[in-house]
Amino acid sequence: MLFAKPIPLFAVAVFGLALSQPGYSETASPERLKEITQRGMHVMPFDLEQTQHIFNKTETGGLQQVIVRNPPNTQQVELIRQHLSKIAQEFARGDFTNPAKIHGQDMPGLAKLRKAEPGQLHVEYKELETGAEIIYSSKEPDLVDAIHRWFDAQLADHGPDAVPGHPHGAMHNMHKQ
Repeated sequence: MLFAKPIPLFAVAVFGLALSQPGYSETASPERLKEITQRGMHVMPFDLEQTQHIFNKTETGGLQQVIVRNPPNTQQVELIRQHLSKIAQEFARGDFTNPAKIHGQDMPGLAKLRKAEPGQLHVEYKELETGAEIIYSSKEPDLVDAIHRWFDAQLADHGPDAVPGHPHGAMHNMHKQ
């Protein structure tokens, strides 16, 4: 009978931590990343290299933040705010044209979000000291799942310009007082 070596506690902890993180696809291929960056330049007015997208899944939807990498950068902060304010208004009306322009019509979660009935998907824009955020929420489990799949697709497609967020509430101190 063979005995397995005991697994160090550290390895167990790291493995458990990896399993507890929000799931998302691996980063897209270099060709796809280049394509997304080129499409994004026509939709997003801010510089992707100077900004960071943060996608935080929540129990009721998600929190999308775009912040400058190296504050203060008032020009990029203003461009982020203009863009996120505009798309939050579009998303609240069920208009997801801009994400489709960047990521394609078959982007995961997008078809479901477009079909949301009035009042089922709540979209709220907020300014942050270093950028802005959009809070997505719904009481409909299928819409929450669509938001999560949509976030996963963006995490994969934006590569190093996007990161998964922290547990909900961990970034609350970034909000303007």
